[in-house]
Amino acid sequence: MTRKAVASALAIALLALPGDLSAQPAAAPGSPPDAAIDPGDDVEALLARLQGQIERMNQAAADRDQALEFLEKQVEAAAGALGTTGQTADSLRDRAAVLGDELDQVRRDRAALTDRLETVEDERSRRLGELEQRLARLDETLAGERESRAAVEQTLAERETALGEREAALAAARERLAALEKQGAAAEQRGAGLAAELEESRREVARLTGLLTLTVEQLRGAGTALEASRERVQNQETTIAELGRRLDEALAEKLEELSRYRSEFFGRLRQVLGERPDIRVVGDRFVFQSELLFGSGSATLDPAGRKELAALARTLNEVAADIPDDVDWILRVDGHTDRVPVRDRAAFQSNWDLSTQRAIAVVEFLVRQGIPPGRLAATGFGEYKPLDPGEDEIAYRRNRRIEFKLTEG
Repeated sequence: MTRKAVASALAIALLALPGDLSAQPAAAPGSPPDAAIDPGDDVEALLARLQGQIERMNQAAADRDQALEFLEKQVEAAAGALGTTGQTADSLRDRAAVLGDELDQVRRDRAALTDRLETVEDERSRRLGELEQRLARLDETLAGERESRAAVEQTLAERETALGEREAALAAARERLAALEKQGAAAEQRGAGLAAELEESRREVARLTGLLTLTVEQLRGAGTALEASRERVQNQETTIAELGRRLDEALAEKLEELSRYRSEFFGRLRQVLGERPDIRVVGDRFVFQSELLFGSGSATLDPAGRKELAALARTLNEVAADIPDDVDWILRVDGHTDRVPVRDRAAFQSNWDLSTQRAIAVVEFLVRQGIPPGRLAATGFGEYKPLDPGEDEIAYRRNRRIEFKLTEG
């Protein structure tokens, strides 16, 4: 191989190197290669950048190894070529020295690159440790964030539920609002009518106010007359009270006088009728058993009953002749029956009807005996005023009776 060929081969080998290795100084220990690593960078991006730098450094070391091997081969080839061509020893030595220097420089560059690669590996290990620590902290943070997210999601679900309820309430409120608006429109229409009624009422109030004023004036005028009337009324009340007192005294006197005539009438009647078990005095009444005057279930007076009533009428006429005209008296005839229902419904509807018909028959007989009709009264009580509450024949017999009571009219 000629000298020119060896030079060309060296040039090609040098051009095959990725840049001037001698121009790249070795990195200081602990310093990041190529570019500084920002701790705030994303973990994945940081790992990607660091991995890229390591791959580029490995590729550069491989390229320099290949160039060194190529140079060694070229040196050996050049040495063989020089032996065959008979070049001078000095020129060969010079060229070998140059190539040796270049080889030494390549070896130094390789050693620097190796040191730099080891530094990068150490930095990588350190950074990986830091990244693992950061990943651990990030995992803890992520777990906390997940818990927070779960709590937030639960809160969000609750708020969504509450929001749904509020939306439903809002929809209901809107419906109520629509209904209220309709009611408001109807109220406005009613308000217009009420306004007209109010105006009419105001006019009526004005009219009534004028009328009230006139009435007040009239009342004031009538006040004086009323006061005078009050005095007259007081005087009249005093007079009425006095007349009432006198009337009470007179009434008491008449009642006392009537009581005296009643006692006289009953006394004389006892003398006339004698002591008989079927005629007795109960309080202020003279009592005849019905069997003395009527047959069973009949309202027609028996002959014996007429005889007894005729004696009663004579005695009453004698006593009545002595009673002053200003004493108002009547003889009340009361009919009573027992609780046994009437048998002849064609003649009497009830015991009440039977007792009333018997009282009327007695009154009519007394009228025929000369007793004034205005002094007589017929009353029927049926079975509702019993003397004996028993349920036997003795009680029934006592309850079937005609009572005579001389009382005020």
